[in-house]
Amino acid sequence: MDNGAMSHNALWSLAEVAPHLNAGLVGDPEVVPNALSLDTRTLKPGNCFVALRAERDGHEFAAQALAKGATALVVDHELELAIPQLLVEDTTQALQRWGQARLAAHRPPAVFGVTGSVGKTSTKELLAGATGAWKTPGNRNNTLGMPEALAMLPTDTPAVVLEMGMSFPGEIRRLTEIAPLDFAIITNVGTAHIENFVQGPQGIAQAKGEIVAGTRPGGTWVHLASDDWARWISLQAWAQHTRAVAVGEGGAWGWAEPRSLGPLGERFRLLTPSGPLDILLKLRGAHQVRNAALAGAMALLAGFDPEQVAEGLGRVQPDEGRGRLHELPEGGWLMDESYNASQASILACGASLMELPGGEAVAVLGCMRELGTESERLHRETGEGLASLGLRRLWVYGDQAAAMASGFGFGAEAYPDFEAMRDDSRGLGAIPTGARILVKGSRHWRSERAVSWLLARRSASINETTILG
Repeated sequence: MDNGAMSHNALWSLAEVAPHLNAGLVGDPEVVPNALSLDTRTLKPGNCFVALRAERDGHEFAAQALAKGATALVVDHELELAIPQLLVEDTTQALQRWGQARLAAHRPPAVFGVTGSVGKTSTKELLAGATGAWKTPGNRNNTLGMPEALAMLPTDTPAVVLEMGMSFPGEIRRLTEIAPLDFAIITNVGTAHIENFVQGPQGIAQAKGEIVAGTRPGGTWVHLASDDWARWISLQAWAQHTRAVAVGEGGAWGWAEPRSLGPLGERFRLLTPSGPLDILLKLRGAHQVRNAALAGAMALLAGFDPEQVAEGLGRVQPDEGRGRLHELPEGGWLMDESYNASQASILACGASLMELPGGEAVAVLGCMRELGTESERLHRETGEGLASLGLRRLWVYGDQAAAMASGFGFGAEAYPDFEAMRDDSRGLGAIPTGARILVKGSRHWRSERAVSWLLARRSASINETTILG
């Protein structure tokens, strides 16, 4: 393709993208999709619908996509629909090539990848704040979501921050083939998805290490100094083309004087070889200080201005489901951490809850997933950990609720599902007024329902008091 003819300051027309996908083109070549869509339920007018062959065949939903305002289709055979179509051999490969080609054509000076068992989304947000980068939105961190987002990469960003998730070996390797990295962060190597790894923790470390293997020669990556498996990665032969920088105890990079400001966030000093940098975070919890130290160190190592880095870290707000704090009308707080859960993240959020002012500290949890034969033990230990932090009550639901409740001991209630917890007289309605409430759970258990229920009930009781008063 003649690169001179390509519109560098706009999204690609079908004619511009077709050669990258080895695609035939039916219909108007000048159409410029405003985004890609992989699901007709969330498709917006102007999107190009990619008909993936997964559990269900996306081609069966093409007519629905057209009816909802799709402007084009990516399909593996021509459909009898009055809409422009890119005809490709394999729609999944075409999706990945589109994202790959867009990044190659408009690659900024710095491309970062972030992975880890916990904290990768917060760290992605913090790193994007520190560098002014374009970032993958939401949780588009797999081999479909990341290229879907990259296909619409703007042409004028100083950096790109890509979250890279991992459920199976080889997944991050594929992500780095789509998007070769200049820099990487491994937030930690934990037990998430351990049931998919026959080698246990070493298998997880090997799979997380694919982000280092996929970083360009001479690139830099950072990890916590306290993470033994991250250090193991740094010693492997396949990691020697990169520079590993440990952040934390005993090194030139780290953090000091962390101080909780309660509902307002955290204050700490980012330690660097050039001297300390004062950071004020809106995100709460000691775990967010660690995430911000990794993001800040990475941004500085990549050459970004220290003042910009400090200001950018301080602007990041907690997202819905990821630490957003609700002040309850009758006193107390609700910490919405409903997006997902692992043992480390539950205990980190429990510690953060204890730093808030208010009444009894309680947790409402959905169980964790993909822990294999370790599941019962990890749930019991998580319950023990919450009790030792000082939480007084626990409401837990899901397949391992009894194990977590037994670990917590007196004050725990266990339920098979959300509805049972909601409807029981000792369930959610029994949470005392003025409590500090942590809500968290694996995606499978949709614990955001508890957030909605509690917020609706609290505001309803205030309205009732007002009316009766």
